[in-house]
Amino acid sequence: MILYTTVPEELIFPSDQEAFQKRHIIEMNGISLLIEETGDNQCQIVRVLSTNPNHYLLESVFPGQKVPFFRS
Repeated sequence: MILYTTVPEELIFPSDQEAFQKRHIIEMNGISLLIEETGDNQCQIVRVLSTNPNHYLLESVFPGQKVPFFRS
């Protein structure tokens, strides 16, 4: 089977269910982000999911940056 997609392989075929459940898609300042929980109400930005090229230049949503996360 061949999948033609921009979605990373790790999201389609996660290594284990626990790792998959730590990832969430959120919207911060109007920008969709894929984040991963790291604990203590913190998360790490994994990927910017925007189609606007200017969003990739913002330091506030740079992948690898830690941001607060509050589960709703």
